[in-house]
Parts: sequence; C-alpha cells; structure tokens
Amino acid sequence: MSWVRGPLPRLGLRARLLALGVLGLAVGFAFGGTLLVGALGWTLQRSVDEEALRTADAVALLTAEDALPDPLPVAGGQLRVQVVDAQGRIRAASIDADRLVPMLGPGDLRPGQRQRLVVDGRRVGMPGPVRVVTVPAGTPQEPRTVLVAKSLTDVRHSLRVVRNLLLVGFPLLVAGLGVVAWRVVGATLRPVEQLRSGAAEITGRAGAERLPVPAGQDEIHRLAVTLNDMLDRLAASRDRQRAFVADAAHELRSPLTNMRTELEVARRLGDDTDWPAVADDLLADTERLSRLVDDLLLLARLDEQDARPAPVGPVELGELLRAVAARYPSPPLRLTLPDGPLWVEGDAGELRRVLVNLVDNALRHTRTGVELAVSGPDGAYHLVTVTDDGPGIPAADRERVFARFTRLDDARARDAGGAGLGLAIVRELVRRAGGAVELTDATPGAAAPGLRATVRLPALAEPDAE
Repeated sequence: MSWVRGPLPRLGLRARLLALGVLGLAVGFAFGGTLLVGALGWTLQRSVDEEALRTADAVALLTAEDALPDPLPVAGGQLRVQVVDAQGRIRAASIDADRLVPMLGPGDLRPGQRQRLVVDGRRVGMPGPVRVVTVPAGTPQEPRTVLVAKSLTDVRHSLRVVRNLLLVGFPLLVAGLGVVAWRVVGATLRPVEQLRSGAAEITGRAGAERLPVPAGQDEIHRLAVTLNDMLDRLAASRDRQRAFVADAAHELRSPLTNMRTELEVARRLGDDTDWPAVADDLLADTERLSRLVDDLLLLARLDEQDARPAPVGPVELGELLRAVAARYPSPPLRLTLPDGPLWVEGDAGELRRVLVNLVDNALRHTRTGVELAVSGPDGAYHLVTVTDDGPGIPAADRERVFARFTRLDDARARDAGGAGLGLAIVRELVRRAGGAVELTDATPGAAAPGLRATVRLPALAEPDAE
C-alpha cells in the first residue's frame, strides 16, 4: 500500500496505466503458469498410474489363473514388476527387476490393499524417483501382491522443460505486451493531450474558443462535446455579463452626467442660481439613480441564485392587489377583484414588485387608464392582468422587451422611458414563483390595441382548508 501511495501517483497517467497493466499481466501469467504446471503434472502422474495399474491388473489376472511365467514378459525399460507372497518373498519378477530385494520394505507393504507410493529409484535400479503401485492377487489360500514400478524421470523432465519455457517465455511475453500497451495507451491518451493543449490555449478573451473533438464516437469524444457545450454556456454567460456591465455603465452615466452639468452651471451662475430648482432636479436624478441601482442589485442577486428557492408562504392576491392599487390614484388605475380569496404561494415582496413594475409600465403608456384585475383559477393557476389602452407592443417585439436594457421608446426622454429593466425583473421574479408572464393585445385589431400583461401564478388551496 505504501508503494501505491508513494511512487506510483508521481508517475504520469500513461506510465501508471502501463504499470498497472503489466502488473496485472504478470500476476495473471504467474497464476496461469502455476495452474498449467500443476495440471500438467497431475495429468502425467495419472498417466503413469494408469499404465502401472494396467500392468499390475494383467499380472494379477495371470496370478489368479496360476499361469504366471517367470520371468514376467513386461515390455518397456522403465517398468519393473515383482510378485511377492504374504511373507514378502519374491515369487516372480520381470527381467530387469531385482529377484532378491522387494520394491517395498515390510513396513511399507500392506497385503490385500491397493497402494500408490513414490520411492527412491535406487531401490529398484532406476534413476530418479519411482512410482510404485500394488495390487492384491492370488487366492485366499495363497495371497500374492503384484508390485509395479514406473520411473517418473520423464514426468519430471517434461515438467522441468515446461517450467523453464514458462520462466523464459512469460517475461518476454509480458515485455512485448508492455511495449504494445505503451503504444496503445499513448494512442488512446493522445486525444486527452490534445484536449489539454486546447484548454491551455483558451484565454477567456472574446471569440470562439473550443476544444478539438476526436473523430471516434467514444468516451473522450463525448467528453470533448460536453466540455465544448460548457464553454459555449460560459461564453454566453460572459457575453451577457459584459453586455450587462456595458449597459449598466451607460445607464448610470446619464444621471451622473446630468447631476454634474447642473452643479457646474449652478456654480458658474453664482448668486443667480435658482437653488430650489437645482435641488429639485438633483433629487429627481438621485431618485432615478437610486431606482436603477436597486434594479441592478436585484438582477445581480437573481443571477447568483441557481434554483428558485422555496416559496415563503401563502399570499392572498386580493389583499396584494389592493395594497398595490393604494399607491396610485383612481382613476387612472381601476381595480377589479372577484368574490372570495385567491391564494398563491410565494414571496409577497417579490410579487408586489412584479405588479408595481407592470402597473408603472402601463401607466407610462396608457391614454385614459389602466385596469388591474385577478381571476381564477384557470386550471392550476390564478391569472393577474394589467391592461392599458396605449399603443401596445408589436407581436415581433413582445419577447424582446423582456431582455435587459431593452426599450422600444428610445426616442423618448430616459426619465419617461425608464432604463429597460422593469419587464426583465418581472420575468425573473415570476419564474421564481413558478409562474409565467405573457404580453398580448388588449383590443386586437384596434388602431391603438393597448397591451395586456397576464401573469400566471400557481393556485394554492386556502390555508385553513389544508
């Protein structure tokens, strides 16, 4: 474990993969080679036992028929056969077998039982270890035991040859596979290196900045595509931020320029300055600047929040609309409410800001008056509408006006037209409340169709009914 935590993490990814792969191959080959040698040894040993037992059974059959020749006709220079009686005396033997010394000593031989033993080959006149099998033979009156010895020299030699081949061949094979794996891993990681090089060249400046996408449809290809999508989103966010900063700076410059100009003119006029009028103008510019800063801070806070927070609590729309309507004279604002409470869940302050922005926008463009109404439920939503009878907004521009710093009345004075943030704030706050806002003609087909802003807010059962 200390080796894995120490030197290995300091290697490159390619070297680590190769080291782990070669280590796995070496362990696998070692395990497989051990199994191969063991299986081969077991198979050869079984072959020796079967040959010895066949010879012993054949001699035992001759012994039972009392047709046992002497010497025993056993072919093969590596076979020795003896037939001994119950007292351990040799009654018959093959040509090469010792006729005086039994293959097994008195303590090793168990008459009447089949045995398999390995003895020193010098006892039977053969080199190396020898496999000896015993088979009972004869009759109950004259029991005999057939002993067959088979040399294990060929088995040991075969195992030695295979073991040496594995000891020489496996390292060469692992080395060859390591070379191949090094090249294969290098080719596999080449797209990763290209991604790294491409990422190192990204400076964050304006312009299209993308990572190279490999041709293969594999995991690295999908990673490159995902990273490019992320870069596109970051670039879009960066562009929006730059545009926001530029527009905010432009909007803030106007009231500050007005205030500076008024102060410079007042100082030049000296005692002839109408200071109450200057104070009124400065106060108006200060209020406009304060509203703009408040709107910018609100949008910045909304941009920082990744997800809509949990609604604060139940809000009764009738009470909310009456509180908003109390801010304006009637006429031009008319309030229409249904019988009974209409509940939604959300932040009362944010919903009040939505209605105030819509009413201010409607009053800025209406000719005779504005209607503030609520109805519902329409399915799972309550509908709040703000309707005016002004010039309206062309259908092609109804989505564009929700963008920040967008004004369709650029020719008007900025004091009358606003900074173009009201509807952008409305959409963000309504979206946080789980609703939607839509702009339509109040009177379709009329010369001055007016504008109806419809806010859909999720309906909520009465708190007492839960």
